[in-house]
Amino acid sequence: MIIPIRCFSCGKVVADLWERYLALLDEGKEDGEAMDILGLKRYCCRRMLMTHVDLIEKLLRYDPAERVRANIGGMQR
Repeated sequence: MIIPIRCFSCGKVVADLWERYLALLDEGKEDGEAMDILGLKRYCCRRMLMTHVDLIEKLLRYDPAERVRANIGGMQR
């Protein structure tokens, strides 16, 4: 969801690198090259960026009240 602040294994701060990592990928850099540019040499820190799934935008669009309204509207028919 939200990028972890620190690497789970070594404790290096990685959250500040997320936006720059995405920008490098958008420029056409490969994953390994982008992480080398950012200074991520340890495989544990590389894992933190490579395996992160950014779901926060999808969750921000979720409205639990809308689901309740849909269920109430379906029951009235």
